[in-house]
Amino acid sequence: MTDGESQPDLTGDRGFQSVREKAYGGFFLASAVLSVLTTVAIVIALLGDTGLFFSEVSVGAFLTGLNWSPGITPREFGVLPLVYGTIVVTIGASAIALPVGLLTAIYLSEYASQRVRSVLKPALEVLAGVPTVVYGYFALVYVTPLIRDFLFPSISTFNALSASFMMGIMIIPMVASISEDAMSAVPDSLRQAGYGLGATKFNVSTTIVVPAAISGIVSSFILAISRAIGETMIVVVAMGASARLPPVRDASLFGVVQIPFVHPADVYLEPGMTMTVGMVQVALSDLSGGTAAYHSLFAIGLTLFFITLVMNVISDIVASRYREEY
Repeated sequence: MTDGESQPDLTGDRGFQSVREKAYGGFFLASAVLSVLTTVAIVIALLGDTGLFFSEVSVGAFLTGLNWSPGITPREFGVLPLVYGTIVVTIGASAIALPVGLLTAIYLSEYASQRVRSVLKPALEVLAGVPTVVYGYFALVYVTPLIRDFLFPSISTFNALSASFMMGIMIIPMVASISEDAMSAVPDSLRQAGYGLGATKFNVSTTIVVPAAISGIVSSFILAISRAIGETMIVVVAMGASARLPPVRDASLFGVVQIPFVHPADVYLEPGMTMTVGMVQVALSDLSGGTAAYHSLFAIGLTLFFITLVMNVISDIVASRYREEY
């Protein structure tokens, strides 16, 4: 029987290999620190110029103002029309991308053969590589005329409906790919248990696999929505650059009570402006640096950054709350 002093040294002296491993570790650490410092630098830059903006324009006027006209006297800096345009396009894109992407993921994960999956999934992800300006051009030249000819003759040349449709097509690959990965990670033992109880493939897919992969699915939804919120080229080409809020109409209930409402045609068949388009408009204008109009670009950027940050935090909370360990 050996004593403690005769135990073999399993660590060994790897010489140059140890130095190389430490170099790799240092390189990866530097990359991580650089990513964090880049984010911090962006936030600091936004905060600095945003502070200058709010020294001239009140926070209340910016967050609750109903008009956005930074280049026309009298200058108004209400961000609500831009937030409204962003929300409208995001909701429209989500209504297309989330169900279609989820159904596509279910097919790829549960129904498609390995050969079909090896063809369809790369083909689907090609959509993510198409330049967004192409989507915008397609919406303006083809989608809007089709909508005008077959659905809504009164639709404007620039409108939120075609922009929402093409943006939804653009983010389908993100929803489908991440959701399919989450479903593929569900153990086959859960599927076999469902089949053993007499469940059909549809029942197994919708009542076992999807709930088991819900954290990844919800994360894909939120990431896709965040991507839609930050999109620029599709909306600037297809939706236009008209900062507006829809008119509020009154509907009579039994001829006695007047109920205010917004007609969907005033929302999706008319032009609008998102927050990203507002930033582009200010950046490309002839406004001189140092003015409130110029600093409003950074105020919008900080608002957009905060919105996407909240979306990502929600995604992390949902993923950690409903994550299943297998």
